Amino acid sequence: MKKPITHAPLNYFKTKDNILQINNTPLPQVIARAGQTPLYIYDRQLMTERVQQLRQQLPEQIKIHYAMKANPMPAVVQHMANITDGIDVASHNEMLTALDTGIPAEHISYAGPGKTDKDLTAAIAANVTLNVESINELKRIEHIGTELNLTPQIALRINPDFELKASGMKMAGGAKPFGIDAELVPDIIKTLPQSIDLIGLHIFCGSQNLNAQAIIEAHQHTFELASKLAQLAPAPLKFINIGGGFGIPYFPGDTPLAIEPIAHNLQTLIEQHPLISNSDIILELGRYLVGEAGIYVCQVVDKKISREQTYLITNGGLHHHLANSGNFGQVIRKNYPVIIGNNVGNEHLEQAHIVGPSCTPLDVIAHNMSLPKASINDYIVVLQSGAYGLTASPNQFLSHPNAIEILV
Repeated sequence: MKKPITHAPLNYFKTKDNILQINNTPLPQVIARAGQTPLYIYDRQLMTERVQQLRQQLPEQIKIHYAMKANPMPAVVQHMANITDGIDVASHNEMLTALDTGIPAEHISYAGPGKTDKDLTAAIAANVTLNVESINELKRIEHIGTELNLTPQIALRINPDFELKASGMKMAGGAKPFGIDAELVPDIIKTLPQSIDLIGLHIFCGSQNLNAQAIIEAHQHTFELASKLAQLAPAPLKFINIGGGFGIPYFPGDTPLAIEPIAHNLQTLIEQHPLISNSDIILELGRYLVGEAGIYVCQVVDKKISREQTYLITNGGLHHHLANSGNFGQVIRKNYPVIIGNNVGNEHLEQAHIVGPSCTPLDVIAHNMSLPKASINDYIVVLQSGAYGLTASPNQFLSHPNAIEILV
């Protein structure tokens, strides 16, 4: 028998009398307020503290934008609009949600490689900044702006010839659907029509990175490229969006990202590149701002022993939290940190598998974990669940009931 997998203690959420607390409220009380499990619960105070910590460490010139795709729940977006400097969206519906917060349109940017004419028209009409992903998209923006008698606000999204090493998902370097290849950009800038207002550059290399040195190296390349391109711009650029890439620890052995060396390097780069020193430098962060502030909660509906192995069967799983289950059968699956939310500190442990209700062996919440002994109706809590959870999952799979979301 393999050794059970364990996790480090809670880093952010507190407990009282072995009960998980969310923003000083006991878990069962939050569930009673929500009216059901399964559900996602997001702690607004933890989100606020994360933004405050970043502001304390980062240079003053750095602006923090919320990448809404990480968690588009309207209440979360409203809260993030109140505490960050802007919102980055990736669809028409996300744009409308961002505008509903009351944040100024000029603080919203719209990225994505497959924008339709409807998408472009809506963004131009709303005065939202469009991150241009291709030459063809640029031509369509020019045409639509002329038809509307409006001046589109654009940033050129650059696909550089470097990447963010050790990144969970690489968004740049080599052939990519995202952005315009860097070598094509100088000619594009020189021939931009006067009917379009170039106000920024967007250089996004990758995501979910826990290696500070890799992020530092990418920032150095990014500033060098941005400075060269800024020289060609018809007017001083309002901003340089250097992307995000800040990761959070999910699995045993993951080490939290060290922000201090990244912040120090950013200050040095700002001082070394006077051409863009008057531009806002935007960090586009999603997962890093909200990922550790959210939990997924489901309930044990059955407990069984199968050939000496304990199974806890719950009313939630794969269809709500695809990433935790292993993304429909990825080759190497790792457990997210999981606790028994109403019995956190109990020292009477058992080795158990936690599975969901779906009729597939892929519906796994935790495999071979050492947990406090659980009973039917106990609450299974998956930590690190504030980003890419419900909306990144196949909610209609097998037609099980959906989860709900609340912000506490």
